[in-house]
Amino acid sequence: MRFSTASTLIALAGAVHTSASWSFSDGTVTLTSKKADDVTETFSDTEQVRDPLRLGDRDILKVSLTTKVGTTAKRPHQAFLILKESSGLEAPFPFTMKESGEGKVQFGQKDLPVQFVVSNSTLKASIVLGSSGSDQGSLTTVFEVSLARDPAAMSPTYEAPLRYGRLPEIHHIFREDPKNPPKIVSLVFSVAVLATVPALLVGWFHLGANVNHLQNALNGAPVSHILFFASILAMEGVFTMYYCHWKLFQTLPAIVLVTAVALESGKRALGEVQRRRLAGKR
Repeated sequence: MRFSTASTLIALAGAVHTSASWSFSDGTVTLTSKKADDVTETFSDTEQVRDPLRLGDRDILKVSLTTKVGTTAKRPHQAFLILKESSGLEAPFPFTMKESGEGKVQFGQKDLPVQFVVSNSTLKASIVLGSSGSDQGSLTTVFEVSLARDPAAMSPTYEAPLRYGRLPEIHHIFREDPKNPPKIVSLVFSVAVLATVPALLVGWFHLGANVNHLQNALNGAPVSHILFFASILAMEGVFTMYYCHWKLFQTLPAIVLVTAVALESGKRALGEVQRRRLAGKR
């Protein structure tokens, strides 16, 4: 066990030596102001600027440095100056980099989030360097920035963004089942429909209905005629049940069944009538 632990430590030490880490040199920050002389401070990856830089509303802060891997100047894939407020809010500013590793970035108060200006807290500036491969990235705090506002200038306004969170439980209220119309209305229409039955019978007999053929029809195809007539009555009964009690999914299977019986029995019953017609019995 001791041998394996020692071997692991040796392997890790070798990996540390074979992979370099990103750093920088020649770091400078210049505060350019229209009201006073420029202020320039230097920093490195081991020493940051001692005093906070006071950034006015019309001042510009310029940062320059040279990135490197180990001791070799090189351009990283990612190079940012990140300003961080006490609440944890961050604002990144990407460096403009050259292949030689020289990078520059500048910003003013107008480039900062309004939350920074409203909070009036000291901002920490850090350099973030990173690249693909085995080279280790770096995060180094280099200086601090305090914001100075002109008393005569209008203070910026800030509206808190909409935050999505847990909402109250939703209780679904489904629409009530449709109600039948008033009974008096249903009664009036029922009487109107039933009143047509006598008129239908009168017209049937007036057009030459022959009840004497009923016996011949029942003798020729009794089952078909009875089922066909019963299926018509059954379909009316299905519609009545749907109107009074049944749901749609109760009614549909009944309609399919009655329709199948009506089609098959009606085909046979009408065939029997056609045979009598061709034979001259009708």
